Amino acid sequence: MNLKKVLWATAILGLLICGFMAYKIYSAIFSPNTQFANEVAFVFIPSDANFAEVKESLKPLVKDLSTFEAVAEKKGYTSNVKGGKYAVKKGMNNNEIINSLRSNNIPVRVSFNNQESLQALAGRISDQIEPDSLSLIQAFNAADFLKESNFNEDTKLGMYLPNTYEFFWNTNAVEFRDRMYKEYQKFWTKSRLAKAKKLNLSPSQVISLAAIVQKETVKTDERPRVAGVYLNRIQKGILLQADPTVIYAIKKETGNYDTIIKRVLYRDLEMDSPYNTYKYSGVPPGPIAMPDISSIDAVLDPEKHDYLFFVADVSNFGYHKFAKTLAQHNRNKVQYIRWLDSNKVNR
Repeated sequence: MNLKKVLWATAILGLLICGFMAYKIYSAIFSPNTQFANEVAFVFIPSDANFAEVKESLKPLVKDLSTFEAVAEKKGYTSNVKGGKYAVKKGMNNNEIINSLRSNNIPVRVSFNNQESLQALAGRISDQIEPDSLSLIQAFNAADFLKESNFNEDTKLGMYLPNTYEFFWNTNAVEFRDRMYKEYQKFWTKSRLAKAKKLNLSPSQVISLAAIVQKETVKTDERPRVAGVYLNRIQKGILLQADPTVIYAIKKETGNYDTIIKRVLYRDLEMDSPYNTYKYSGVPPGPIAMPDISSIDAVLDPEKHDYLFFVADVSNFGYHKFAKTLAQHNRNKVQYIRWLDSNKVNR
């Protein structure tokens, strides 16, 4: 009798232990294991991260790291960490967290606007995806890439079209650059290329002219008219005489693209630079900024008119007064100069 009792007790104890172990295993795998209040938290895992770094990233988000590590090891994740941006939702269990980290790399939206240099672009992009500024600049300036893609030191800025794009956060510098080149090629459709040819301009020249249009007016509805002015001047062999090109020439010469110049002085017009359109005819050798698509399309579809001049309209800020003759332009210009002087805009 005593033996039977011992056997029964042992069996019951064994079942209890097994049940307890099964419960612990089940809990480790399927019980909620998050400790944050928001509905979702995001984890950024570097491309070269190991599991120890993943645990460090998850420390503020996970209640029990030991059970997370045990399940991760069982699922083979500890030796198969992948870089990227991942979501951990409130109430997820270890199994769900690991599945998310293993296969649900979330794209990020990458935006940039009218940067005047590749250094500025690199700084903007490095704030949004994993590569640092240095690796991006090296990729942008790679001599073999520039040669293969038919860009040079002056035109390379025009390859990057301001917009919002989707990337994986762990996209590397070369992958980012190559994607931008594909976007550039995609942009230049047969229709746009035909329009550029009709204007007797290359795609790079269109972008260089569009950059001037971009700098001249913030009003998208005015850009086709401004583009028409410059195209009229090119057709008649008149210097573009665009102040933004002089400002860019000064920045390029000094290497300080953060310089703020509100007023171009007569002495600035004497600067000997191929970007100074008061001294050199035609379109500058490269863009003075990355123009919006609206500015590029404004050059490709300009307003047809006879205007050759324009100046800021001080009675309607943001817009300009246009003129067909120099005499009319000078009358418009007097009002603008008077406004600059009265507001003490000296530089």
